[in-house]
Amino acid sequence: MQVHLRRTVVSLLSVFALLISLHLQAQSWPTKPVRVLVPFPPAGAADLLTRALGKRLSETWGQSVVAENRPGAGGNIAAEAVAKSAPDGYTLLMGAVTTHAVGMSLYNKLGYDLEKDLLSVSLVANVPHVLVAHPSTPGHTLNDLLAYLRTQGNKVNFASQGNGTLSHLELELMRSMGGFTVNHIPYKGSAPAMTDLLSGNVTLLFDSIPSSLPHIRAGKLRGVGVASSRRSSVLPELPTLSEAGLNGFAADSWFGVMVPAGTPRDIVMRLNTDIVKALEATEVKDIITRQGGEVMGSTPDRMAAQIRGDREKWGRVVRDSGAKIE
Repeated sequence: MQVHLRRTVVSLLSVFALLISLHLQAQSWPTKPVRVLVPFPPAGAADLLTRALGKRLSETWGQSVVAENRPGAGGNIAAEAVAKSAPDGYTLLMGAVTTHAVGMSLYNKLGYDLEKDLLSVSLVANVPHVLVAHPSTPGHTLNDLLAYLRTQGNKVNFASQGNGTLSHLELELMRSMGGFTVNHIPYKGSAPAMTDLLSGNVTLLFDSIPSSLPHIRAGKLRGVGVASSRRSSVLPELPTLSEAGLNGFAADSWFGVMVPAGTPRDIVMRLNTDIVKALEATEVKDIITRQGGEVMGSTPDRMAAQIRGDREKWGRVVRDSGAKIE
């Protein structure tokens, strides 16, 4: 009896000591540079958001915040690396609707579990996509474009930023709602897709507003409609696709910070508090709004709810379209 009691006391003391250690660790965190893995190439929306937020956080923490680009596999290379990293608050992920709402349905095999291996910290921003067309494309309204596409079969080349990206799933959603077929051309990122669109090798592309806006303004591309549920502040004259004729079309392109499962709750909440505060800084807000985006600081629970809702939505799109990546 006494031996059993001693063992119980020792076990409880061990747990108590561990909890105290984790709490003290959270209080002193961070004591070294923090890495933020970005699932997409440099100069895109995720990269710009990460660097703007990281600069502000480094001032708050007195530690470097290093953005590390790990593009590929629809964002899953970076997501898997973070999921398998130490849960100590020093390796973060700039997650996106692509990595957390599309990947689970689109990829048959993932090296990690999206639901179990990553924790939500805070939404950061919604940076809408816009449907852009080469100027030679017939039709100047969405309805005209849809009528044209329905007559072409697979003759029209419709680019995306890659298999498994939001750009790809936006195409699938538009195709199912619009009743047309096209030839899908997946690229490895926005930049090569944009190069071929500008040259006329492809006809249409869903792309982020920051990379498309200069070409729209210069007349090198034609904006057809904004993919999100609301108009963009930098393209107020351009209707949403839902307003333009695809009633109910909405594809919000959000980004948010995540950490490996097992990260101490105190560190998660410290991260949340500091990120939400950093998003209120004028210089961070300005960078987001210049991209046509909106600030979306949130609680961890709010971000988790966003992910659940979008997983259900894009899972239906994947199932209906038959899209699949091995």
